[in-house]
Amino acid sequence: MASLRIRIVGGSIGGLSAAALLRQDGHDVRIYERSAAGLAGRGAGLVSQRELFALLRAVGCEHVARIGVVAFERIYFDRDGGIAERHATPQTQISWDHLYRTLRAKVPDDGYVLDRAVRAVTQGPQGARLLFGDGGEEEADLVIGADGLGSVVRPVVTGGPAPNSYAGYVAWRGLYPEDRLPAEAALLRDRFAFYTMPRSHALGYLVPGPGGETTPGQRRYNWVWYRPVPAAALEATLTDAEGRPHPHSLAPGQVRAQAAAALRADAARLLPPPFAAVVVAEPQPFIQAIFDYEAPVMAAGHVALLGDAAFVARPHTAMGVAKAAGDAMALRRHLAEAPSVTDALALYSHERCAAGSAITAYGRRLGAALE
Repeated sequence: MASLRIRIVGGSIGGLSAAALLRQDGHDVRIYERSAAGLAGRGAGLVSQRELFALLRAVGCEHVARIGVVAFERIYFDRDGGIAERHATPQTQISWDHLYRTLRAKVPDDGYVLDRAVRAVTQGPQGARLLFGDGGEEEADLVIGADGLGSVVRPVVTGGPAPNSYAGYVAWRGLYPEDRLPAEAALLRDRFAFYTMPRSHALGYLVPGPGGETTPGQRRYNWVWYRPVPAAALEATLTDAEGRPHPHSLAPGQVRAQAAAALRADAARLLPPPFAAVVVAEPQPFIQAIFDYEAPVMAAGHVALLGDAAFVARPHTAMGVAKAAGDAMALRRHLAEAPSVTDALALYSHERCAAGSAITAYGRRLGAALE
């Protein structure tokens, strides 16, 4: 297919993956990211999956997926902090930040526009149009919505409102330097640890440092505590320290002091001592509400969805980045092989809807006990 004018809404790993691949094929690609400062520093660790290896190989950076922190075994705590089970199942966590920076380096600065929010997308028989929050407009042969679960591109593909469905629980999170890991939590080092209770569970593991550091002492500890929150209480839970409600999550520093104090008190009361210690030691906990969404189609006309804009997989799957990488590679392949953009997107939608449905169903099964 001849060179296309491709515009991508959303500059996280999914959007960067598509941009890096499509630029290699000679297309005119530009990303529009609504954040003013970029997304570096927003991620922790992620599990290397087959699709991610394939993506990095395709862009000449396969080594990135091999630099990580190895958890040599999985342990399951009892209530008193004893190890009830242990399994020798090594798993490597690679750095989200290092992956982001690697892919960002594949896109020139003039192809990655910060602080430019897209408010809507429209389309006609020959192409699509981006409508920006500042009143500007731009034409494209293809628009890719890689703008996550709050996607503004999703409605033009699905044909109408397409809200996410709240799953009934949230993930409280913490991430801090390894040297701040409390002494009571020393046995958490180099292990993937779990504690399960009715409608709730906690897990934690080491991840690379913000620059991809894997040397002991330079890594970070990442913990997650899944807890039920009734739908009626979700808005209050996601209201920040300045009284502003947020639709999906609160970032570090946004959680109200009273809510953070209640979290620490609950941790001391409910969690085994090692997990209670790591939660209490987090100065700025943050929170992510858990949602489900499955798009009926992933493309229409000259507009395509990618990653969480199309299928929101629960984090238990550890497959969100891999799913986005698989989407990007499939889209590239169909654009290279099909006779037209619309033909390519129809094939892409058919292939990746099946993959997305399987992953989201898997996530619902894993999270069913928490609902």
